[in-house]
Amino acid sequence: MSDTVLLAIQDQIATITLNRPKVFNAMNQDMGAALREAAQRVLEDDGVRAVLLRGAGAAFMAGGDVAMFHAHRGKLPPLILRMVREFNYAIIAFRRMRKPLVTSVQGAVAGAGISLVALSDLTIAADNTQFTMAYSRIATTPDGGGSLFLPQILGYKKAMEIMLLSDACDAHTAQQLGLVNWVVPLAELERRTAALMQRLASGPTFAYAQTKALVNRAFDPHFEAHLEAEAQSFAACAATSDLAEGVAAFVEKRKAVFTGK
Repeated sequence: MSDTVLLAIQDQIATITLNRPKVFNAMNQDMGAALREAAQRVLEDDGVRAVLLRGAGAAFMAGGDVAMFHAHRGKLPPLILRMVREFNYAIIAFRRMRKPLVTSVQGAVAGAGISLVALSDLTIAADNTQFTMAYSRIATTPDGGGSLFLPQILGYKKAMEIMLLSDACDAHTAQQLGLVNWVVPLAELERRTAALMQRLASGPTFAYAQTKALVNRAFDPHFEAHLEAEAQSFAACAATSDLAEGVAAFVEKRKAVFTGK
């Protein structure tokens, strides 16, 4: 597993850390593969009773690595498809694992970062956290199950507002919407997260697993097929002139001018 994702297991708690802090843990192909490997290891480890997913540095995850998209714009659709499928394998493993998954977040949570928050069973956020789907800003569609999880959590209208407009919201607003369970001061995030993880790791693990399986069965009868549809959609968007413009505008720090093509 590459150092873009770190895995540590202690006291029956697995901690998975997204580890590209210089780019706010933006997702690239290497990170997608490393996250898949970490998630699979934890899925298969019966000694793990609770799983924490967090980001190193100032942010949880700033979405996809748009600078990488720009650098590979001549061959982007196949690259996107491979990257999103790797990420989806991680999402599937997280969803299948018979133990609670907690996201502990701070700073920027964008794009695929929101999908991970929405996927997780519980989320604790620092009070400096800012959430935005961001996909529409570069003329593409959600991945990582975001287009499935958000309507379940937020309802159709609010989910569409967030996905289409990509406006940011703060941690307290995210809590009111049901995306976040707890908002704590940034200085308290590590301590409060550790207390939550210890509580889960000492809880009724089998009952937790059964509860998670029941809820997932109710919500996601076609879960894996939906993830593949997202991957295909993202790749199709990657072939458009609008995505090329959105990526260029992001890199050049200007407003994108979309033509709808």
